[in-house]
Amino acid sequence: MILVSIILLLLAILGAPLFAVIATSAMFGFHRDDTDLMNMALEIQSIADLPFLAAIPLFTFAGYVLSESDAPKRLVRLTGAMLGWLPGGLALVALAACAFFTAFTGASGVTIIALGAILYPALKHDGYPDKFNLGLVTSSGSLGLLFAPSLPLILYGVIAEVSIDSLFLAGILPGMVMLAMLSVWSLWVNRDNRKPLSSFSWRATAAVLRESIWEIPLPFVVLGGIYSGFLAVSEAAAVTALYVLIVEVVIHREIRLSELPQIMRASMLLVGGILIILGVSLASTNYMISAGIPQMLLEYVASLVSSPVSFLILLLVFLLVLGAILDIFSAIVLVVPLILPIAAEYGVHEVHLGIVFLAAMQLGYMTPPVGLNLFIASYRFEKPIMHVYSATFPFLIILMLSVILITFWPALSLWLVASP
Repeated sequence: MILVSIILLLLAILGAPLFAVIATSAMFGFHRDDTDLMNMALEIQSIADLPFLAAIPLFTFAGYVLSESDAPKRLVRLTGAMLGWLPGGLALVALAACAFFTAFTGASGVTIIALGAILYPALKHDGYPDKFNLGLVTSSGSLGLLFAPSLPLILYGVIAEVSIDSLFLAGILPGMVMLAMLSVWSLWVNRDNRKPLSSFSWRATAAVLRESIWEIPLPFVVLGGIYSGFLAVSEAAAVTALYVLIVEVVIHREIRLSELPQIMRASMLLVGGILIILGVSLASTNYMISAGIPQMLLEYVASLVSSPVSFLILLLVFLLVLGAILDIFSAIVLVVPLILPIAAEYGVHEVHLGIVFLAAMQLGYMTPPVGLNLFIASYRFEKPIMHVYSATFPFLIILMLSVILITFWPALSLWLVASP
């Protein structure tokens, strides 16, 4: 078994598809236990019975439609009118716009590509230092992963069998803390030389509000529909996809009907990859449970740590390393089933665990040497990767402090969930 594990690890390092590695390990486990391999096919098929499964492709498609339209430009103009009057207002515009956009696309790399083309030259034109601009846009790309209807939040809820409604609520305050800490730091480092982007004008604000009148209701459609009890999560996803489609194709006419198949294909490639990994991971997870691997892992962890605090410290270190080498979707389906029972033994709430998991994985996107957003920013802005490392380091430290705060202050995640 050890030899097989080493071989599979080497194949993964050499670039073998992750789903193939997971499926092979599960098949070997079933075969070693003399279990009919048809059980694996049945486990993969059970993905169709997962609750909220339809929400994943629908929210993903809606996010891709938004990214292909002029919605990013309208979002920047809207946040500029609302926040641009503050000293250093453009930095706040970048943070707020990226957080909102990532929440709907579910992919921070898409945000860097879509909004970076607008914000990076705008920050440079306004006189912000180049390293600050690069670090800000790169780190802002992952800020929205804790806000509804973020795809990682939904996927964690599916895997952990936790209420997605509760996760949407739990992510609000931690997400705001991360956003606020970066905002305060951005204003502080530019305190001496940053003038307001523009003076506040009711007329200009009214104009951009009219321009964005169709995008503004989106958060209320999602959250209002879910928490009013009028819509289930999957129904809210369907309404969101239909709403975005009507707005961008029929009303704004920024996307032609002939372009929709290409957008659908791009969005479903992401969804297909997630579902393939999810399917084989279900089979792998069920094998590990039947083999008692979580119990053995729990015994090992118990020998290393003796309290919830030490467990959370160990978990944070593990997740930061994991986030730097594995994408968030793969990490959720691979790791969450293993750490859930261990966290439960140490009294860590499953909802709080989800927020800590996603916040730390979000940080992993910009952790050297292989954080995904670092390479996307390097490619997008044609900057050496070492320059990107240097530019993002201060933002990485600020976000790391916020993740530590979120981890050891559970009430931050659970207060809204526990509130009537």
